[in-house]
Amino acid sequence: MPTVEVEQGFWAQGLRYVAGLDEAGRGAWAGPVFAAAVVLPAGDEAARQALAEVRDSKKLTPRRRELLLPLIAVHALTFAAGRASAAEVDALGIVPATRLAMRRALEALEVRPQALILDAITLPSLELPQRAFPRADARSLSVAAASIVAKVLRDRWMAERADRLYPGYGFARHKGYGTAQHREALARLGPSPIHRRTFRPVAERMREGD
Repeated sequence: MPTVEVEQGFWAQGLRYVAGLDEAGRGAWAGPVFAAAVVLPAGDEAARQALAEVRDSKKLTPRRRELLLPLIAVHALTFAAGRASAAEVDALGIVPATRLAMRRALEALEVRPQALILDAITLPSLELPQRAFPRADARSLSVAAASIVAKVLRDRWMAERADRLYPGYGFARHKGYGTAQHREALARLGPSPIHRRTFRPVAERMREGD
């Protein structure tokens, strides 16, 4: 279960605004990569207890994630999301694009963060204290909350926007990930404007279509 142990290390140094960050959609063949930043109120035990069911979004059902998002919105000090488009993923590469989405999420926060906790990826362009380690979404409550925010908002974007703009691909179902249904639609329809052309399955389909 995620805790606030890492956050407490920063709070003890007088750094009250600690943002946990995570992303959703890095491995998808289509659509943007989303990132979210969540700042929990320092030392607020009631907020921590209210978010006791928050954990790594991959461990939760879609329905459970949707139910937890309003709780995060109520009990977080502030939270925000950012995204990088499929075109930016192609132009920059997936890791730089993920960092871009994270910076956009941080810029949208209502407070300026004083420290960051990240799931593996660091943000070297920001001169802030940072803790980045694998599976941070399983250990840090703010990162786990960010994983839920990023996943829910990206899934909604794919289901409500991408599926409407580009029908036939099944984006509402697979959210741009590499399922058999997605592979079949890609073979039948070719890449859409939101497919990542540098990702191998999409690049291979484009070569086949030449």
